[in-house]
Amino acid sequence: MKFGTKAIHAGIEPDPTTGAIMTPIYQTSTYVQESPGKHKGYEYARTQNPTRTVLQNNLAALENGKYGICYSSGLGATDAILKLFKPGDEIIASNDLYGGTYRIMVRVFQEFGLKFNFVDLSDASKLEAAITPATKMVWIETPTNPLLRLVDITAVAAITKQHGIQLVVDNTFASPYLQNPLDLGADIVMHSVTKYLGGHSDTVMGAIVLNDDETAQRLAFIQNACGAVPGPQDCFLVLRGIKTLHVRMQRHCENAQKVAEYLQQHPKVSQVYYPGLPSHIGHELAKKQMRGFGGMLSFELKGDSMPEAVRVMESFEVFSLGESLGGVESLCTHPASMTHASIPKEERIKNGLKDILIRLSVGIEDVEDLIQDLERAIN
Repeated sequence: MKFGTKAIHAGIEPDPTTGAIMTPIYQTSTYVQESPGKHKGYEYARTQNPTRTVLQNNLAALENGKYGICYSSGLGATDAILKLFKPGDEIIASNDLYGGTYRIMVRVFQEFGLKFNFVDLSDASKLEAAITPATKMVWIETPTNPLLRLVDITAVAAITKQHGIQLVVDNTFASPYLQNPLDLGADIVMHSVTKYLGGHSDTVMGAIVLNDDETAQRLAFIQNACGAVPGPQDCFLVLRGIKTLHVRMQRHCENAQKVAEYLQQHPKVSQVYYPGLPSHIGHELAKKQMRGFGGMLSFELKGDSMPEAVRVMESFEVFSLGESLGGVESLCTHPASMTHASIPKEERIKNGLKDILIRLSVGIEDVEDLIQDLERAIN
């Protein structure tokens, strides 16, 4: 199947009882058993739920993986992956990554003895020098949040495989429509399903897709044992959202390209971070490992004035100022005080994240209205 067909049909069958074309919401906490231990494959809704099963199968198909496992949030999925390791194990992570990922690594799992080393992995050669005998996993985002840096998944995967290290790729910004990390050598793909997969700003969920049988069994055990599972209503909403993922992503990409080109020529804008611009340092890599450039971009105003950046963000009428991304509506976010506030300022500045940086999640509205909104706000 091509992607658009998979989004609508893969892993999804009409309801066997009624023939309903949409997967039913199995709003139940338990299931009746014929005899102790004799049941229809479902025992208790934390362990399994038919609506969740269909979504997990659909997500696995979209990422060309064998197993899909859903969690109550993107950080719930991250938490499960980090629980694969034990005190003394080391994880190398991109130095430009989502603030919540940094927070759970440093302020939660580091307290339990895991070690974390944050490295600029936009240069894959730096990974080789960072690996130690304790290194068990490499964690990357590409494009990164919020500076839209590119990491060469194939190059990093070649190094991790040589050292017997697992490679995890947070594929939230790209979505499976634009990029499939498992095909490029990654071992595990993680998504904040809240974002593009759900696509309508009405659910919070995370997911993991992978091929390895043993790791999948361990992650499914953690899903059940620790209990960070999504409810059936949210699973239904995501299944519905995925059916339009391909058409939504096409419009996100088209609009973001036009917005980025507009901002790049604006006399009051000093820097635009978007992989679809030929001037972007990762443009050629993005063309190689992605099928489009995505709906996310960031920019900085000339003068490096925080009051001016705040004035612009407060002046938007179509772009809404808020956390999150990937919905059909356009959002504006201030990473330094919102999504990345948990990263110490000195770390943010060292990694190139200025306090004046403005991040845009470009939605699927009419792009002329989006550009006019930017024109009004910046001027």
